Amino acid sequence: MKITITGSLGNISKPLTKELLQKGHTVTVISSKAERQKDIEAIGAKAAIGTMEDTDFLSATFKGADAVYVMETLGGAHTFFDKNLDVVGAITKIGNNYKQAIDQAGVKRVVHLSSIGAHTDKGVGMLTFHHNVENILKQLPYDVSIKFMRPVGFYYNMFGFIPTIKAQNAIISNYGGDEREPWVSPLDIAAVIAEEFEKPFNGREIRYIASDEVSPNEVAKILGEAIGKPHLKWLAISDEQFLNGLLAAGMSPQTAQGFTEMNVSRRGGVLYQDYQNNKPTLGKIKLKDFAKDFAAVFNQK
Repeated sequence: MKITITGSLGNISKPLTKELLQKGHTVTVISSKAERQKDIEAIGAKAAIGTMEDTDFLSATFKGADAVYVMETLGGAHTFFDKNLDVVGAITKIGNNYKQAIDQAGVKRVVHLSSIGAHTDKGVGMLTFHHNVENILKQLPYDVSIKFMRPVGFYYNMFGFIPTIKAQNAIISNYGGDEREPWVSPLDIAAVIAEEFEKPFNGREIRYIASDEVSPNEVAKILGEAIGKPHLKWLAISDEQFLNGLLAAGMSPQTAQGFTEMNVSRRGGVLYQDYQNNKPTLGKIKLKDFAKDFAAVFNQK
């Protein structure tokens, strides 16, 4: 198949592109950075340089593709600290751009990277935009088959724990305890998406993706042992304390509130309700595998 991939050579798109190429597909990778072109071509894919904000570019690049993989991003964690940026609004606009481009290009097979929490627009904080984009794409004609991939929390988000581990010898958040929650490796996400491209496309489908299920206290134990801090603890603080800490770090109020509410939904079961009803087979890469990468980054900083 001719497949167009968004996400440049990111944590998911790069291994996905490599796997699709190995399976014999022709892959075009969209990147907003011209300097990425040589890296994209080096792995055997075609490069298309442009942005998700440019609907005409997207439509032209999607045209002729047998299938497309679409995901939304705003270019890095620094965007969460831009007080003038409406993150939810900007992501929702990208979703509308995808819808228009897919429709104009006549693409009939779509794989969309969504997220845990996309099943609702209530009580999941920042994840609301995934619900919005899913609903936007569902407005496409029904002969456009869409697979909504809903990964859980990414392991690499745990790198955000490093500052408080170094400063206060603890992982600090507004949730915690012994209740297990799912986490996922981008490599397992890429493997699932590659698999889905080779399966039949039938209407609208949803698939959750997870690698491991561990509790906050287990996370602290596994990461602590990996970095030589076997007594590392996960400390749960109040929502107000957590929110104020994000604001003090310079995060925009919208984003800080969104992350706080997202964590509240982890405590109450709202976030994982639909996941529990549609549990996937867990992937290959476990938290103990990721802990080695965590330790390497921890020791560099």
